[in-house]
Amino acid sequence: MDPIIQGQGSNELFQAQSHLYKHILGFISPMSLKCAVQLGIPDIINNHGKAITLSELISALDIHPTKAGFIHRLMRLLVHNGFFVSTNHVCQNQEEQEEEEAYDLTPSSRLLLKDKIPCLSPFLMSMLHPALINPWHSLGNWFRREEEITPFESAHGMSFWGYGDNNSDFGKLFNQAMASDSGMMNLVVKDCKPVFEGLSSLVDVGGGTGTICKIITEAFPHLKCTVLDQPHVVANLPETENLKFIGGDMFQDIPSADSILLKWMLHAWSDENCVKVLKKCRGAIPSNGRGKVMIIDIVINKEKDEHEVSEGKLYFDLLMMVAVTGKERTEKDWEKLFLEAGFTHYKITPLFGLKSLIEPRTKARADAVVKVLAICDQVGPTQGSWSSYGQRKV
Repeated sequence: MDPIIQGQGSNELFQAQSHLYKHILGFISPMSLKCAVQLGIPDIINNHGKAITLSELISALDIHPTKAGFIHRLMRLLVHNGFFVSTNHVCQNQEEQEEEEAYDLTPSSRLLLKDKIPCLSPFLMSMLHPALINPWHSLGNWFRREEEITPFESAHGMSFWGYGDNNSDFGKLFNQAMASDSGMMNLVVKDCKPVFEGLSSLVDVGGGTGTICKIITEAFPHLKCTVLDQPHVVANLPETENLKFIGGDMFQDIPSADSILLKWMLHAWSDENCVKVLKKCRGAIPSNGRGKVMIIDIVINKEKDEHEVSEGKLYFDLLMMVAVTGKERTEKDWEKLFLEAGFTHYKITPLFGLKSLIEPRTKARADAVVKVLAICDQVGPTQGSWSSYGQRKV
C-alpha cells in the first residue's frame, strides 16, 4: 500500500481530493465573474428592475445565438458562489404554467454595477488582467533563483510601475481600479467626523485622480485637500477651491498640511521605503501635536479576523510579493515601522472591511489625544462606530 494512504480511510482521502480540486480549479470563479461583467449581466438585471428569467436574460445579452444554451451553466456557478440569487419564476405559456429560473442581484454583484458609486468592476478587471496573472505561472522558478527582482519584473522585463507607465491601457485601468476601491469611502466617511476634527488641510499621498479627496471634501467642505502623485497622473486634472493637485515624488518631498493621508500605499513598498515616506510625513505635519498621519491599509490579525477576511488579506500579501516589493503587515510589523520613523504611539481602528485606519502619532500628538479623551470621559460616552482595538505606545 502506498505510504500516503496508510492509516487513512477512503472518505478522508476523497475529502482531501475535493479540497485539492476546489483550489486547483479556484481560478474558474473569478474568471466566470469577469465574464459576467464583460457581458454586462449585473447591469442587465439591474436595468430590468426585478428578477430576470433565463430567457429574458439571454434575449438581452449581446451573444451569438449558438451560445445561448450555455448561459444557464455560467449563472449556475455564479449563483452557487453568491454573486447572484436564483428563484423559480412561474410563466404563463399558452394554456399551461411553467416554472423558469430567474436571477437577481446580491450585495456583491451590486458593487459591480457600472456608473454607480461605489463600483468595483474596474478593480475586478485590473486584478484579472493578463499582466498580473502571467507572473504567477513562473512563481516556482522565481523562488529557485537568486535574483532580487519581483516575479512581475521577471515576467515582463520591467517593474509593475514601469509597466503601467509604458502600457497606457493597463495604467489607466489600474488607476480606475484604485479609484473604484476609494469609492467605498462613501459608505463610512460621515462616521469619520472625529478623525477630521480640528483639521483644515490634508495631503493625499499617491491619491491618483483625487477620488478620496472629492469624497472627503463633499463631507467636510471646510477641509482643503491636495493630491500628491506622479506628474503624469495628475496633469491637467480639474481643480476646485478646496481640491488641488501637485505632481511630485513622495520620497523627495511631501507638502506641509495638518494631516497626511496614505491610502493603500505603504503595503506596496518595502520596509525601508515605508520608513522613508513616514519620516517625510512626520516632517510635513505640525510638531505642536495638532497634525496627524492617517494610513488606510491592511493589518493581518489571524486571531481576530473571520476566515474569509483573513484569507482575503493573505491573498493581497502574496499579490504584493509577486507584483511589487511590499507586503501586508501585522500589528507588530506596523509598530516596527513607526518606531523607526520616529513615532511614539499608534492607534488601529478596523473600519474599511479588509482595511483599517492606522494613526501613528508623535508624543505631542498622543498627549493632545489623551487630553481630549479625558474631556470625553468627563462628558460621558458618545455614540458611533469610532472605536479602536489597537492603541499603544511604541
